[in-house]
Amino acid sequence: MAQNMDVDFDVPKFLYEQRQKTPAQLQHYFTTFEDLYERKLWHQLTTKILDFFQEPASAPYQIAIYQNFVAEWEDKINKLSLVTIALQAAHQFTDLQESVNFLSEIIKKVEGPDTKDVYVLAVMESANFKLKLNQAEDVKKAIDESEKILESFDSVEPVIYASFYRVSAEYYKAKANYAQYYKSALLYLACVDVEQLTVQDRVQRAYDLSISALLGDMIYNFGELLMHPILDSLTGTEHDWLRSLLFAFNGGDIGKFEALVPHFSKQPLLQQNQAALSRKICLMSLIEAVFRRSTDNRSIPFSEIAAETRLSVDEVEHLVMKALSLKLIRGSIDQVDQLVVVTWVQPRVLDKDQIDGMRRKLEEWDNQVKKISAFVGEQGGEVFAQ
Repeated sequence: MAQNMDVDFDVPKFLYEQRQKTPAQLQHYFTTFEDLYERKLWHQLTTKILDFFQEPASAPYQIAIYQNFVAEWEDKINKLSLVTIALQAAHQFTDLQESVNFLSEIIKKVEGPDTKDVYVLAVMESANFKLKLNQAEDVKKAIDESEKILESFDSVEPVIYASFYRVSAEYYKAKANYAQYYKSALLYLACVDVEQLTVQDRVQRAYDLSISALLGDMIYNFGELLMHPILDSLTGTEHDWLRSLLFAFNGGDIGKFEALVPHFSKQPLLQQNQAALSRKICLMSLIEAVFRRSTDNRSIPFSEIAAETRLSVDEVEHLVMKALSLKLIRGSIDQVDQLVVVTWVQPRVLDKDQIDGMRRKLEEWDNQVKKISAFVGEQGGEVFAQ
């Protein structure tokens, strides 16, 4: 990496020259760098470098400082801190391939058996640059390798999980793999403080998650997204209607869905998939109809399902067969009596309205139990009286 490996490299001179180039508000760092370096206080020096690299104004100087100063004592640095510093510098190259080349050297430094977790961070962030270079095959290899390594750990630093899920999500987004994107993006958000993301980033992630929930195969419950604070980022924006659409789907509300269909013209993907979305809302309407019923009353006439889903009675059997094949429900179809007998419905994360519905069901059940208890008590009293 250039002159940093020269035996006679003059660190104080380099720091002095850099200090002259930097804005006034950053110059105090260089005096501290030299002092801590000469006193061999590596931990404190690492912390100070991390602080410096967090300063937005330090960006133009990061590559030179890493290559000519940090590289002088990098074997003294905690490996997670080393990769964190290097990643900041990697973002300052104007050429993406240079960023990849730079990180390939860093990856070699953390390949040991004791730093496999940090190795994942370096590999995934390198993959992030490769994704922008359309090197999709290399990115998939990085995801697969990193996933295996992470599975061997009980836990790693949140920043490492966050990197893995963030870059994985970007890969699946590029591949239009909506279900995998949805899963990875939600796991990424579980690893970070959403409030620390920029407003623009929050809106984009909420938008992408919404589209992937709607278009993702096998995603028939949006409760996890609906309850996540990221979704509030869409409130009051031009994408507010998407939020309403998700609630319509999660509640199986076909009327609301049809009222929102005109908005599809703003998003070609939804417009192209309108027929599939119509089928999906019918399935979700069926699930919701089953879910609302008490467990002892799940023999549902075709006519009721037709009314709920706005399909003709002739189309109901095909819809139920689809729900059974997707394992959204379990049960049987009685073609003679035109009945669907449901024994199980897919567990779901509930939105607030659905939780309120559950509360009402529990209250009704509690009242029934009390009535039965009182009745049994009365009958017992009569037996003893006799």
